[in-house]
This record gives sequence, structure tokens and C-alpha cells, in this order.
Amino acid sequence: MEIFDKLSNAAKEFFIESEDGQNAAPKPAPVPGPSAAPIAGSPMPFAPPAPPVVVQAEKRHLDHIASLLAGDGKDFGAYIKMAKSMAGSGMSGPLLYQTAFNVFSAVNGGSAPALLASAAQFEQVLATDREKVLARHREKMGEVTVPGATGGPVVQLTAQEKKLTAELADLTRQLQAKQQQLVQTQQQLAEERQKTQAALASYELANSAALTELQAHRKAAEAFLNTGGAAAK
Repeated sequence: MEIFDKLSNAAKEFFIESEDGQNAAPKPAPVPGPSAAPIAGSPMPFAPPAPPVVVQAEKRHLDHIASLLAGDGKDFGAYIKMAKSMAGSGMSGPLLYQTAFNVFSAVNGGSAPALLASAAQFEQVLATDREKVLARHREKMGEVTVPGATGGPVVQLTAQEKKLTAELADLTRQLQAKQQQLVQTQQQLAEERQKTQAALASYELANSAALTELQAHRKAAEAFLNTGGAAAK
């Protein structure tokens, strides 16, 4: 019958995949690389980039997750492979999972509670691994400090950013102080120029008045003396 042919093909594919998985050497879990973080406070105008939009996981992450879910061929991971194989043959719904369990139980002798417990263990493995990755991510982003640990690129660049920002702020304060000194000097210079020009103007007035008075008296005396002198002679 067709249904038995499908079950036979699915079981055959499952055992071939299981043997290949057992013969393959386990791959070491790659360490996730640091993510870029935007740099703020730069001297030049800088617009932080938008958060990255990831629509597909990287192969190294997929391989890492696969290594976490690699079991002994008698767990929930093997059951999932068998169910997927049968789904490829056209089965679906409750019949798919019931049939897959029947075949899985006949091959491995497992019970439903043990199979579900295996699934819970895998979920816990994923949750624990995620916590480790998030802790490492926070460390890389500089959100937490680990004593004795060498900071990654994000931590180092953040420190450099803070240093440059502080230096720029100090230079800005120095520039503002120099600008204030310049304004004060210009004000003093303007006042001294006014005083000097006013002193010159005052002197010119005094000099002009004295000269005018002197010339007037000289003319009067000259006229008198010339007249008187002429009469005396």
C-alpha cells in the first residue's frame, strides 16, 4: 500500500541521516564576532547608523545551534528529523506526529514522556547558551566590566571616543577663554585709544587757545608798540 511505502522510505531516509550524523566529526562552536556599535560625540558631524536588520542567520550561528541540538539519535532531535522526513512524503497533522512517534518508538524503544523530556532538555540547552551569548555580548559592548579581561574593539573605541570627547571639550573651554580674553583686550584697546585721542584733542584745544590768545596779544602789543614807538621818536 502507498502509506506503507511512504513509511518505509521515510524510515530509510531517517536511518541514513542518523548514520551520517554519527560518522561526522562534531564541529567546534564558533565564537560570535563583535557587533558594530555606533560612535557618538565625534568632532565632525556624524549621524549614527540605524540598527542592522538581519533577516537570515549566519552559517556559523546555524552550525553552532546545530551542534547544540546534535544528540545520540535516540532523542527529540532524532524524532524531529523523522517527522520532517515523513512530512516530505506528504504526511501532515496529528497523523504525521503519531506515525513518527510509532516508528521512533519501535526503533528506539522510547516512551512519550521520555521523548517530551528530551525536548525540554534541548530547550534548556538553547536558553542556557543564549544567556552565555548575551552575557558575552554585554561584555563586548562595554555594558559590564570583567576584571582582568581585555576589552574588544567596541570597548576600546568607546574609551577612545570618551577621551577625544573630553579633549575636545577642554579645547573648547580654552578657546572660549581665549575668545573672552580677546574681547576684553579689544575693549581695553578701544578705551585706551579713546583716552589717547581725547588727550590729543584736549591738548589741541589748549594749544590752539593759547596760540590764539598769544597772537591776539602780540598783534595788540605790536600795534601799540609800533605806534608808541613812532611817537616817541
